[in-house]
This record gives sequence, C-alpha cells and structure tokens, in this order.
Amino acid sequence: MNKSDNKAVYYMAYAAVIAAIYVVLTMVFAPISFGPVQFRISEALCILPFFTPAAVPGLFLGCLLSNLLYGAAALDVVFGSLATLIGAVGSYALRRNKWAVCVPPILANTVIIPWVLRYAYGSPDLIPVAMVTVGIGEILAIGVLGNLLLVTLERYKYVIFRNHMA
Repeated sequence: MNKSDNKAVYYMAYAAVIAAIYVVLTMVFAPISFGPVQFRISEALCILPFFTPAAVPGLFLGCLLSNLLYGAAALDVVFGSLATLIGAVGSYALRRNKWAVCVPPILANTVIIPWVLRYAYGSPDLIPVAMVTVGIGEILAIGVLGNLLLVTLERYKYVIFRNHMA
C-alpha cells in the first residue's frame, strides 16, 4: 500500500468515525435533538473541519443518518443534512481562524432549519422566531460546547489527527 492509498484509508476512517459519533450523540440525546426547540449535542462536532477535511463528509453523513434513523420528514433529511454540509464546508474554509470555525454551521442551521420546521413539520412559529430559537440552540451547541471541544482537541491534535491534519 503506497502513501496516497494510506491517506485515503485514513480519510475514510476519520469520516466514518465522525459520522458514527454524530449519530450516537444525536440518538442518545434524541429528546432534545429534534423538534422546534432543539439542542443537538452532536452539533458540537461541527468544529472538526478545523482539524481534518474528513470531518466535512463525516458530519454530512452523520446528520443524514441521524435524520433517517430517527424517522425525520424527507425535507428534513435533505435540507437539514445540506445545512450541516454547508456549515462544515464553511468551517473548513475558515480553518485558519479557529474562533471563526463555529460561525458557518451556526449561520447555516439558523437560516435553513426554521424553514424545514415550517414546511416539513408545519411548525406554527414565525420564521424569525424559529430563527432565534434554532440560533440559540446552535450557539450553545457549537459556539459553547464546540469551542470547548476545539480547545480540548487542540491539545491532542498531533496524536488524534496526526495522519490527516487539514
């Protein structure tokens, strides 16, 4: 196995592990992970593109699988997962500034998810009100928990991500 094959294997393994952790965290905390007022602990993982590009497909697949396994509406599966993908791509693009990494997923989810809640689930909340509630949940999950995770993982990045640094 040559070095490029080895790197591809690490990339797929990191993406799969990130997806699995996302799914597990979402399911363990399912009562607060879904609904008009949600706090997805798994969203803290949205800072991982700071460390590895493998986090981008890993987060997308984790969100997609979580929504499918929980039985989310089709619009939620598609657009909720796309919101996570957009946020992860944005985080990867801003990886040079560790404090900006959390901004794209917070914004993507705050803008997209209220529309999903309205059209997929018939939520009676006004879109701006839903943006506030979703935004607060995202700020807590990504801005607070995610940044705590980032600071913690940064100490061990050369151990955990040594074979696949961004």
